[in-house]
Amino acid sequence: MAVHSPVIKSCPTCGSKKFRRVRRNWKNSFKSQTYVVPALEFWECPDCGEEAFDHAAMQKIEAHSPAYAKRQKTKRAAAG
Repeated sequence: MAVHSPVIKSCPTCGSKKFRRVRRNWKNSFKSQTYVVPALEFWECPDCGEEAFDHAAMQKIEAHSPAYAKRQKTKRAAAG
């Protein structure tokens, strides 16, 4: 069964009706370490730059973020 994200009709920050779902490489940094999440799907406002992430996007971010590196190693060790 596919789980669909709710449609967000307006930006929660500025109220723009242009809030839209996008897919692209998303770059961020943690403790001066830059990382990229490839082909991330998330909501973005072209007017104010607000971004919103659903559960699937957050899981993908956590899988690539150095902030969760220790937790990822623990999960892999437990699974292996």
